[in-house]
Amino acid sequence: MAARRVLGRLIGGEGGTLREAIAALPDALLVVDARGRLVAAGGGAGRMLGPEPLPAEGEDALSLFAAEHRAALLAALAAPPREPLRLLLASTDLGPPRWAAVGVTGLPGGGAVLRLSADAAEAEQAAARESERLASLGRLAGGIAHDVNNLLTAVMGGAEAVLARGVGPEQAEDLRTVLAAAQRGADLVRRLLAFARRQQLAPRVVALNDAVAALAPLLRRTLGRSISLRLDLEEPGRCVRVDPSQLDQVVVNLAVNAAQAMPGGGRITISTGHRTVLAPEPAGRTTIPPGRWVTLDVADTGPGIPPEVLPRLFEPFFTTRREQGGTGLGLATVLGILRQSGGEITVESAPGEGARFRVWLPRHPGPPDPVETPPESAAKPHPGARILLVEDEAPLRRLAERALLRAGYVVDSAADAEEASDRLDGPPPGLLVSDVSLPGRDGLALARAARAAWPDLPVLLMSGYAEAALGTDLAAEGIAFLGKPFTPAELLAAVGRALAPPG
Repeated sequence: MAARRVLGRLIGGEGGTLREAIAALPDALLVVDARGRLVAAGGGAGRMLGPEPLPAEGEDALSLFAAEHRAALLAALAAPPREPLRLLLASTDLGPPRWAAVGVTGLPGGGAVLRLSADAAEAEQAAARESERLASLGRLAGGIAHDVNNLLTAVMGGAEAVLARGVGPEQAEDLRTVLAAAQRGADLVRRLLAFARRQQLAPRVVALNDAVAALAPLLRRTLGRSISLRLDLEEPGRCVRVDPSQLDQVVVNLAVNAAQAMPGGGRITISTGHRTVLAPEPAGRTTIPPGRWVTLDVADTGPGIPPEVLPRLFEPFFTTRREQGGTGLGLATVLGILRQSGGEITVESAPGEGARFRVWLPRHPGPPDPVETPPESAAKPHPGARILLVEDEAPLRRLAERALLRAGYVVDSAADAEEASDRLDGPPPGLLVSDVSLPGRDGLALARAARAAWPDLPVLLMSGYAEAALGTDLAAEGIAFLGKPFTPAELLAAVGRALAPPG
């Protein structure tokens, strides 16, 4: 009891101000007496040890740890070790076991301050588990994407072809509904591929502040009048290397997600900054590697995220708004985009205190890349040009052939690489358009064989897989790429760009 009275005087102070100061600290601290009963706790302790609430003052703080590790911690209170203890936290129903590194600092008269941090070994194991889960999802997504995108291309192409021929108002409305549904399906496939880090990116060096400022008007229109948007952009601004459109998607997703958490209105603050991380820094479900980072925060004044939800926020298909049409792919998409760009995302939240999502991107020394303007002739049709079209899916081949013929092209069609090779025995075509996945020899091998004979032959490859999943740099070989699903108009635009003279 004497030790507890000493601790009470040390921590309580006049009016308990020191205890309140400890509670306001972001660190995961526990102040305990010699028997392990809680005296005070830092504000970060609840976030780290949740979702179960912390013990009340005077209750056993050792209950936060697994039963088999409590004796070692109790011994450490009497004789604090030099190195942190590696202790298993009390089990919950939310997932795999969690470990913590616990530093023990003795206090005068007995008791100790426990400083908790995510255990590095456990963080590595958790990262390995998540990477394996991500890889499994990537294999699944890649396996279904090609076939699903082929189906969606046929649906979209057929609907547009019928609309172009002219139908009555009711039939036109039905076809537009079909097109909208197919577009939503295509978007779901793209988002799943983004989470699995198998999408095509077009990275450029951009000034982060300029990108956020340019997006602000769109965000204000999207968020509505009940949500105020504030920008707090650090100067001087810094550069990152990302796909600009994907960066926009990340910011919009985070801002819309924050707005949905505040149906009665509130404030969203988007801020930028920078951090230099000298050693691996555990941060929730991940670890930030050493390096020079540029940060982008999206913070809201909403009700906060429940502790039991935080560990699952970035899981694909996990959503707390299923009845409002949520797919559970918004934050999963954000995570995939950032990791494919070498970045990371962390989140801090507590009930009643809003949420702050922090985007981490590797700093690029700059300067930003100039904005390239495509030549005016890039997407213009080139009627009369001979196109060799190779597609093993008969409905897609017919749709593409009809679209090209209507645009004035001369089209030779083939169902596989062997048939296409026979067509290449004569004069070269003006453009080779081929699906990548073909029976026998694939489209990329066909293109390389044709290029061996005619090095300047323009090539456009099509695929239901993302270009990143093909395992080669097509741009370095001068090969254009068109991802499925696509509409006839998108096919014609890609053909026009592929046929455009260089420069």
